[in-house]
Amino acid sequence: MRKPDYNKELHVYKACCLYALCQYDEAKRECAKGPETPLYVRLMFHISHKKNDENSLMTYHHKLQDTTHDQLALAAIHYLRGHFEEATDIYKKLLLENREYLAINVYIALCYYKMDYYDVSLEILSAYLAQNPHSIIAVNLKACNQYQVYNGKQAEMELKSLQQFYQNGDLYQDFDLLRHNLVVFRGGEDAMKVLPPLIDVFPEARLNLVIYHLKNDEVQEALKLIKDLEPTTPREYIIKGVVHAVYGQQTDSKEHLKQAQHLFQLVGASASECDTIPGRQCMASCFFLLRQFDDVLVYLKSIRSFFQNDDDFNWNFAIASAAAGEYKDAEEAFLLIQNEKYKVQFLKMFLSSQG
Repeated sequence: MRKPDYNKELHVYKACCLYALCQYDEAKRECAKGPETPLYVRLMFHISHKKNDENSLMTYHHKLQDTTHDQLALAAIHYLRGHFEEATDIYKKLLLENREYLAINVYIALCYYKMDYYDVSLEILSAYLAQNPHSIIAVNLKACNQYQVYNGKQAEMELKSLQQFYQNGDLYQDFDLLRHNLVVFRGGEDAMKVLPPLIDVFPEARLNLVIYHLKNDEVQEALKLIKDLEPTTPREYIIKGVVHAVYGQQTDSKEHLKQAQHLFQLVGASASECDTIPGRQCMASCFFLLRQFDDVLVYLKSIRSFFQNDDDFNWNFAIASAAAGEYKDAEEAFLLIQNEKYKVQFLKMFLSSQG
């Protein structure tokens, strides 16, 4: 750039580097110095998303063309905004036109993972892994699917196979995403060491740290992390709702309980989630907070077969059944519970009722 006749597109290239460093304001200023090439448009499109500038986003959206690169950029924005079906449609069309672009299989598999179609995601992913068995991104996604379908141990086995072929040192130290996911696979082990530095890198890190605090009864810490989060995905709405519900119940705060009820209702009543298991759990939670236990049971009974051995579910089902006067169902659900914490809590309730 010090040369008098330098290529002005260098500003756009430099802006790409700044974007990759998450320096979005600097990237925008630098990009504006370059010519409005297709790369310029794609980069400004993505910067607009990062800056939550809807007007700018739509401006550059309209400037995208029907080229492979532009359509990939559009699909990525759909994915980042949680529009997974729209992203999948674009990726499938591109794959039909470019069979040799095997990596698109990974993008499609990632969309299906986000839509909870884990078996479909694994099947699509296998086409890419057959030719790239040691791809870190693809193996990590396979591990995440295994975690959802089976358990953390099965998921970790996938990553261990990757470590055997990694020649550049410590796989987990070199890849933040794998280190983050290993914490999840191991049920929160090393969460306080690994997750806090990754909060601004992966949105999931904040959510998983919130979950860790909830599991360890550190509700105040969970609330600090979640209070300023503006949820955009069902999972974010649900976790924020859970935090407000737990804090509200512990402190008898009507404000927090009302906020939790509102968040649960937004998810449970939405067209995209109303017939899903999480959506029905949300409606059950909403009615639970409203103390409408007959309605709670309508939703819990519809998904009970999926939670036969889940202590949390059985506890809520038992409480709702007892409150609705269905004592036999309540007793059966209470007897299924194995968690000592619940058994002690039940004993306390029993003793207080006798007092």
